[in-house]
Amino acid sequence: MASPNVIELTEANWNEHVSGNTLLVADFWAPWCGPCRRLSPTIDAIADQFAGKVKVGKLNVDENPNLAVKYDVMTIPRILFFKGSDKPIHTESGVLSPDELAQLITKLA
Repeated sequence: MASPNVIELTEANWNEHVSGNTLLVADFWAPWCGPCRRLSPTIDAIADQFAGKVKVGKLNVDENPNLAVKYDVMTIPRILFFKGSDKPIHTESGVLSPDELAQLITKLA
């Protein structure tokens, strides 16, 4: 079950969520991607763990191709971290463990 703390990111709401000084953890994914499905429980757990401290969202690259192109997302899953602008401050590719992702968030937030 998906966490209620995970934001569904879209091209329509992107600017609203990427702006501001709160760290945004954006998971670029697709439903047909096996590694993306393996990462999904980690994204849910992180969203719950950091609720109220950071924003955690998922962006379906098939439904939002312009953002995938804008951020040069050629492989998924790919996690982009934003803070204070629409330029990523950090990028990770592949499946991360909850501990690895939590450490990154703590460092970047």
